[in-house]
Amino acid sequence: MTFSFEQLLPGTRRALLHRIATAQSEGRAPSLVAAVQRQGQTVWSGSRSCVDGHAPDADTQFRIGSLTKTFTAVLVLRLRDEGLLALDDPLEKHLPGTGVGGVTIHQLLGHSAGLGAESPAPWWERTPGSLRPELADVLGEQTRMHRPGHRHHYSNPGYTLLGTLVEKVRGASWAEVLRREILEPLGMHRTSPHPQSPHAGGWAVHPWADVMLPEPAEDLGLMAPAGQLWSTTGDLLRFAALLAEGDDRVLCAASVEQMREPSAPTESGDWQSSYGLGLQLVRSGSRTLFGHTGSLPGFLAALWISIDDDVAAVALTNTTSGPMIGGVAADLVDIVAEAEPRIPEPWCPLPEVDAEFLALTGPWYWGTRPNVLRMAPDGGLELGPLQGDGRGARFTALPDGTWVGLDGYYAGETLRVVRNSDGSVNHLDLGSFVFTREPYDPAAAVPGGVDEGGWRGLEA
Repeated sequence: MTFSFEQLLPGTRRALLHRIATAQSEGRAPSLVAAVQRQGQTVWSGSRSCVDGHAPDADTQFRIGSLTKTFTAVLVLRLRDEGLLALDDPLEKHLPGTGVGGVTIHQLLGHSAGLGAESPAPWWERTPGSLRPELADVLGEQTRMHRPGHRHHYSNPGYTLLGTLVEKVRGASWAEVLRREILEPLGMHRTSPHPQSPHAGGWAVHPWADVMLPEPAEDLGLMAPAGQLWSTTGDLLRFAALLAEGDDRVLCAASVEQMREPSAPTESGDWQSSYGLGLQLVRSGSRTLFGHTGSLPGFLAALWISIDDDVAAVALTNTTSGPMIGGVAADLVDIVAEAEPRIPEPWCPLPEVDAEFLALTGPWYWGTRPNVLRMAPDGGLELGPLQGDGRGARFTALPDGTWVGLDGYYAGETLRVVRNSDGSVNHLDLGSFVFTREPYDPAAAVPGGVDEGGWRGLEA
């Protein structure tokens, strides 16, 4: 057993250690390593092993499986940000001849392209990639399972196509582009397509007896962009910092935020999880987490991030099945967030204020429903109901004097200030909805007009 920590309280550290110790013991895992990050710094790491004195540490490589997909998605978003492609482009525009070129890059990133979940037999995770030398070998004969864009259907071959797209546009191998554009800028020197010492060996643990069987670790070939990488808890927390806040050396904050937006319909009745662009989105109690899980024969991995709590956690183990690794990492986030809630930044007034914008703040009525318009700390505007749940959004200013919604019901909608001939404000127009200073203000241009008799009681 090894563990290190900084900043967290002793009770929190013990709770974290207890959680991974329980996971390793009850999950019957040969070894398990985990780490937690806050404010961009590793604040705790710990591990357990069945071999005394050989517990992994933050520098020990494990295979991370489908966590690789998030790296591939970042490479594709970089191409978009450079103007080399658009997410709505059909794949055929940039990678002709696949036979599925009508699906869009966006659909591939969010697993809504309708492609199969796996490549044809033999089982691709336990056989060498040399058995599938061409994209046709990865896709197989039945390339379409569902209509593109109509449902989320997880597809490993879809990320093979995205990795090949990166290679075609960049003119270099996926592994080389990955090293040059993500791993080196972020200092992820212990992340690689092939294992580098020290690394864990992959094991299968018998379900009914305490015995183990070594698992093969094959080079996945064309399937590498879907699950090839090996990494460490230390490197994955560096990657978590990118996914939380962006890093202009790799991917800007706006593009990272777009990755976290749900991209496809979920299964009916599944309100606890969704999928963005290369990122899984889940509800864990009252928290929304994003990140990814991964598995390959011999290994399980999970990385979850809570933006609201400023906590990221990673958990890695070297067994085919056993610990519910996604739940372990989510619990680590919960332990820290509950025991040591994030301390908010001090309130400070704005450095400057636009009097015209300030005059717009305060109550506005959509019909009789009261809403409040506030100035946001970033200089934008926020509109929401005065009480309870309801439609709302953040808005940012456009050069023409209008505002555009950034999220919520009014995402993409235009907010316009409608003025009288003397320059005074008559009403706000938000996607054709009229917001007035008083409920159905007779002085405002309310569609349908306002009854001349005005407000009245029961016997009026």
